[in-house]
Amino acid sequence: MYTVLLIFQVVICTVLVGLILIQKGQGADIGAVFGGGGSQTVFGARGAGNFLSHTTAVIGAVFFLNSLGLAYLSDHSSSNVLSGIALPSTVPMTTAAPVSAAPTQSVATTAGLAAAAVSSASAGKPLATP
Repeated sequence: MYTVLLIFQVVICTVLVGLILIQKGQGADIGAVFGGGGSQTVFGARGAGNFLSHTTAVIGAVFFLNSLGLAYLSDHSSSNVLSGIALPSTVPMTTAAPVSAAPTQSVATTAGLAAAAVSSASAGKPLATP
């Protein structure tokens, strides 16, 4: 339905632009005052303004009503932009089991190993680990 109204909107717009372009402007009436141009019009000297202006008004009203219909359908359509996107599921977060603490060395032991490594490196002996 939306596609049909959209194509109809383009056709109405094209017809409306054509009707507006074939109408004569306000300045064209000055030539008719002196007797020129009345015999060269398609709809006669007076009929063109009334026929084209009424037709333009009717086509303009159809254009506006069709625009309102398209706006309503685009707002209340069942599909939307996010319909093709998979949203993340709402799985509750589980708490992880507590990790047992790894045995740690005391600062004094670590400092002692570092000092032993420096003294072993300077003496050329391999490093002894406790």
